[in-house]
Amino acid sequence: MHKQHGFTLIELLVVIAIIALLLGILMPALQRVRKQSKGVVCKSNLKQIGMAANLYAEDCDLLIPRSAGWSTIAEMRPWFQCFMPFLAQKAVNDDYRNVMIFRCPSYPDKEQTLGYVVNGWPDQDGGRTWHTTLSQCERPATTIYLADNEDGPWRTIIKKATDRDLTRNDVWTETHLPDSDNQDITNGRRVARERHRDGCNVLNLDWSVDWMASEKMTVDMWRFERH
Repeated sequence: MHKQHGFTLIELLVVIAIIALLLGILMPALQRVRKQSKGVVCKSNLKQIGMAANLYAEDCDLLIPRSAGWSTIAEMRPWFQCFMPFLAQKAVNDDYRNVMIFRCPSYPDKEQTLGYVVNGWPDQDGGRTWHTTLSQCERPATTIYLADNEDGPWRTIIKKATDRDLTRNDVWTETHLPDSDNQDITNGRRVARERHRDGCNVLNLDWSVDWMASEKMTVDMWRFERH
């Protein structure tokens, strides 16, 4: 007769407890790594958009689109449509929605096709700026061009380039900044407050990409001409 060997109930419970403990330790670390990887993809997206924006500007006498609005005039198309010919990812039938570079992977609503808001800050008080030239920017290395788009019930989900609410995706007033608590559909916060850690990723006008803490962002960072 051979004596059968196996795990006792107590041994199985001990193994299960050890596995549960290890998962409890590893899961937060894995979640942090996942969030960090999404942040890296977001920065890569902005970097590629910056390269496309630079090529577009070189091709258009340094003209740069600054509004999220659209027009029949080619120079006043939405910024993302202007840049599509200069991106590695190509649109299908001039449709930007398959260009994943325009989407931040950390945006919670996956139907959002426009993960970034653009600098439409007026050089004078009132209104917004539709387009201008890079030469008008006094400090490109510290002037924001694009930033993470905020999410919330007051923020619109853009599904196509003809959505009327597309014009609510540019930044041109102080209440659009991340330290604002305004949740109005027009004047509410548009720059993400906590998309990546306690801040957001930004593309500057020298085409560098940075992470910025929400409380550090100021009005002057959006002005082409410093007051």
